[in-house]
Amino acid sequence: MTGNRETIAIASDHAGFELKEALKGALEELGFSPLDLGTQGSASVDYPDFAGKLASALAEDRAKRGVLVCGTGIGISIAANRHRHIRAGVVHDATTARLTRLHNNANVLCLGARIIGLDVAKDCLRVFLETDFEGGRHQNRVAKLG
Repeated sequence: MTGNRETIAIASDHAGFELKEALKGALEELGFSPLDLGTQGSASVDYPDFAGKLASALAEDRAKRGVLVCGTGIGISIAANRHRHIRAGVVHDATTARLTRLHNNANVLCLGARIIGLDVAKDCLRVFLETDFEGGRHQNRVAKLG
């Protein structure tokens, strides 16, 4: 982590590159330090590779939470959730962003660049990062995830 600012790992495939770049700025505006794990352009790449890079960053404690972006958010979330320490949730609005943290204790936010616009994505990011896990009745369920 950089100083007292929490580091948030962020990665995307080619379809999510532009949104990832915009969200890096949003992270900084919110007081976080983005750890950009790629991709670095719009050339075609394989989303599982970038989900793997983010999973490694979390496993190595370079960040505690992350953001992944692909065309729909679905493929990259499937790839991320193959790693036992990852709880990645695809969200489409502030409500799903809040609930994936509140009830599922998700540590990775997944967004679909071809599904939601920049303003909605920024709102999802903010809500995801501001929401704490509720615990309680949800704790046993989350414990069964990994």
